[in-house]
Amino acid sequence: MIGRIYHVGLTVSDIDRSIAFYRDILGLEFQGELFMEGEETDKMFRKKNCKARVAYLNGSKAIEAPPVELIQFVDSEIHKAQSDLFTTSISEVCFYTDDIDSVYKTFIENHVDCLSEPQYFDFRADGFGESRAFYFRDPDGIILEMMQPL
Repeated sequence: MIGRIYHVGLTVSDIDRSIAFYRDILGLEFQGELFMEGEETDKMFRKKNCKARVAYLNGSKAIEAPPVELIQFVDSEIHKAQSDLFTTSISEVCFYTDDIDSVYKTFIENHVDCLSEPQYFDFRADGFGESRAFYFRDPDGIILEMMQPL
């Protein structure tokens, strides 16, 4: 049986830069890092001599809140295309805040690529309530979302 989400993984090109962004800009707590290599890693990623640095960060102590897993493949060329909001294969991670205006201001001050200012959404008629949200990019251009339920 499938239970809760265990973690959300993102492939990054520079794990140190990404750790700094997720820790220092988003405020997630660095939980640790590990290095993957060997036969099991080769089989799992279907790549010979596969090596990866993996870091975990989390913004909550609640067991229901999965950590963000950052993966940097070492000695491998990463083929990636810049994501956009109109690609059907878009993936995102949405972060919760209780003060979206403060977060947005901090992001702008730190030159984070925000795709809009916080926007108001009213989905009460659909049973989902009200919120404010905006999209932004991490250093690799991965689209992320910040949301404040109202």
